[in-house]
Amino acid sequence: MAKFSKSNVPQFSVDVYQNEFLPEGGREVNGIVTVTSTGGGTTGGIPLPGAAAAPGYGPGQAPSAAVVLMVDCSGSMDYPPTKMRNARDATAAAIDTLREGTRFSVVAGTHVAKDVYPGNGQLAVADARTKAQAKEALRKLSAGGGTAIGTWLRLTDRLLGAADVDIRHGILLTDGRNEHEAPEDLRAALDSCAGRFTCDARGVGTDWEVKEVTSIASALLGTADIVADPAGLAADFTQMMENAMGKEVADVALRLWTPVGVEIRFVKQVAPTVEDLTGRRTEAPPRAGDYPTGSWGDESRDYHVCVLVPEAGIGQEMLAARVSLILPDPSGAGAPQVLSQGLVRAVWTDDMVASTSINPQVAHYTGQAELAQVIQQGLDARKSGDFDGATAKLGRAVQLASASGNQDTAKLLSKVVDVVDAATGTVRLKAKVAEADEMTLETRSTKTVRVKK
Repeated sequence: MAKFSKSNVPQFSVDVYQNEFLPEGGREVNGIVTVTSTGGGTTGGIPLPGAAAAPGYGPGQAPSAAVVLMVDCSGSMDYPPTKMRNARDATAAAIDTLREGTRFSVVAGTHVAKDVYPGNGQLAVADARTKAQAKEALRKLSAGGGTAIGTWLRLTDRLLGAADVDIRHGILLTDGRNEHEAPEDLRAALDSCAGRFTCDARGVGTDWEVKEVTSIASALLGTADIVADPAGLAADFTQMMENAMGKEVADVALRLWTPVGVEIRFVKQVAPTVEDLTGRRTEAPPRAGDYPTGSWGDESRDYHVCVLVPEAGIGQEMLAARVSLILPDPSGAGAPQVLSQGLVRAVWTDDMVASTSINPQVAHYTGQAELAQVIQQGLDARKSGDFDGATAKLGRAVQLASASGNQDTAKLLSKVVDVVDAATGTVRLKAKVAEADEMTLETRSTKTVRVKK
């Protein structure tokens, strides 16, 4: 677990958007919780109203970090040969982006995992000399063998686990399906690594399995994406590494406290992507649970909290939930540091206008979550030959994307369906769809847009 003191934590603020009014007998309470982190040591920002009053890092300081780059070196990376060359070049570009002093390693992944640099089961410290040595080691990588991603992740966990650093991060590139280990082996590896490091996963080309790559990123609280053209890998890897170097604090949890009688329906991240966190709760007695959020830099994310409260009479009000951002004590012995808090309320009223009004943020993100769901359902239906079902689901997706202003998703949908009327969701399935276009839509289906203020 990362080690932090109050002197090196960026500022966090929590804002809650909701309609707290319920009709008589009403029980469901929804709130959109916007969490913003700013003013860490790499940026020196101004504290936001309501943010925890903890100063950031001093001038020129940054959190210590360790990064492992996992490069697919299976036989398929040689088809075409430019794929392996692009992977080597992209990894070299990422290494160039490492901050001085960052600990790092390069792992070559096939049906086994091998740390090819520095190659001694340890991590190198980034400077001009070690970066040059790592890039020389990259030039010797060649394609051959199978794919067993679980072994790559377990080696990465061992390497990162030995580092006494604040931020632990992995970057994983694959071009194929995980054919040389059982699905349960990959799942066991993910379960073992969850909470120990974050990981961004990328699929290059079109011969990999979208659900495998997205499940890796989901389990390890990172990002997933497709790089259909291997020539785009260097730019993507550079951006990923820049983002990793911008992280300032890890192991932040969203803690949800609820009073007696309140049931939790779900807790979801809804921006910048949809991620259901409900099943990841770890109990934090009394009457609270923690949901992992991973590493943070200067950024803002939105979460949807939905609870069921006991029925109450007109004029009654209650605290439905308290949302806190917490940082665990690294020793495990002391109380966690509370970074910021927000309250979700319930008020019963006989004012029908007040009680039936849907908060704009809640409505928007409910639609974005449905958008992600119907895209997946539509693509699954299309693959199974249920073209009527696919048309209905993807038509609904077009309607939702249009209504919410999610233009990026709308553009991706237009490569899979011909849009007759976006407002009503009237579409026709395209007779021919490029595999890269379909995989891009599926991979990016959970990306959302922020609610228009």
